[in-house]
Amino acid sequence: MLHAPLEPAAETASQTVRALLRLREMILDGELPAGERISEPAVAELTGISRTPIRTALVRLQEEGLLEPIRSGGFRVRAFSMDEIRDAIEVRGTLEGLAARLAAERGTAAGLLGALAACVDEIDAVLAADGRLTDARFTAYVEANARFHELLAQACGSAVVQRQLERATALPFASPNGFLRVQAVAPDALHTLRIANAQHRAVLEALAAREGSRAEALMREHARIARRNLQATLDDPRTKALLPGASLIVPA
Repeated sequence: MLHAPLEPAAETASQTVRALLRLREMILDGELPAGERISEPAVAELTGISRTPIRTALVRLQEEGLLEPIRSGGFRVRAFSMDEIRDAIEVRGTLEGLAARLAAERGTAAGLLGALAACVDEIDAVLAADGRLTDARFTAYVEANARFHELLAQACGSAVVQRQLERATALPFASPNGFLRVQAVAPDALHTLRIANAQHRAVLEALAAREGSRAEALMREHARIARRNLQATLDDPRTKALLPGASLIVPA
């Protein structure tokens, strides 16, 4: 009896990533609205990707919180309440605070402290000039900001905390970069981003001084910036349109 050859592992992984990125994009762009039922056959036909990587991608999106399983089979695109988003941001801030405390108390390697300092210095340089926050400056900020948060997660020295942080930041609303695109068009964008980076620098100083409680409190307060931006974003149709996944948020 002849069997079809198995797909190479690398090809399957590549197909899974492609399916994951495409589906996430369709959900966040509103192509697949909240409540939409999604099944493996339908997605396979829509994307031209085989069902095995589609299945893996759907499970990943469920883990990220963008999909929920249906009893009859398949998945449904989730909707999110304001309370859920606030809680997701709070969880992320709590975990980042824990990561900062552990990093300070256990001691952060000189190489990691240097890498964190480089991120803070890079952001200061990007924000130094007044005037409009250009696309190039904004992109540089986003990349350096993401790198700072990733390095902080590494600095805690706990694989458990890192895994939980990855889960907590998976939702676009809870990510450290979740509201940056919206912030960038605000009249006080440079001022707000400079305050955020001043908090980064204060955290860095707390890590170097091994002040665990201070580092934790600073990171938890840092996450509150996203909570403050949330309501202002949703109240303004111009900025709401810039928020990925805004169509998934249900009115209070």
